[in-house]
Amino acid sequence: MLDYSQRIAALLLVIVFTVVFCGAPASAQESTAKAQADSDSMAADIALARPVGTVATVAGFALFVISSPFSALGGNTKEAWETLVVPPAAYTFKRPLGHFEGETTQGQKQQ
Repeated sequence: MLDYSQRIAALLLVIVFTVVFCGAPASAQESTAKAQADSDSMAADIALARPVGTVATVAGFALFVISSPFSALGGNTKEAWETLVVPPAAYTFKRPLGHFEGETTQGQKQQ
C-alpha cells in the first residue's frame, strides 16, 4: 500500500493533468465566449447600467442644486459640479456601450 506522501504526490499529479488537459478546450472556445460576453455586457449595460447611471446623474444634479448656495459661499461651486454631476453623467452618456471599469474603445484599461 502507498504511504501518505506517495498518495499526496499521486493526487497532485492527477490534479495537474486535469487542469492542463481541461484548460486546452477552454482556451479554444475563448474567442466565441468573448463575443457572447460582449453581447451580454451590452445587454446588461442597456438594461441596468444606463438607467442606474441616469438616476445617479439626476440625483447628483439635485444634490448639486441643494448644495449650490453653500458651495457658492465657500467658493467651490466648480468642485461640487465636478464631483456630483460630471462622473455619473460621463459614465452614463460618454462611455461606449458594454464597456465598464475605465476601458477604452480598444479594450485597454485607462490609468
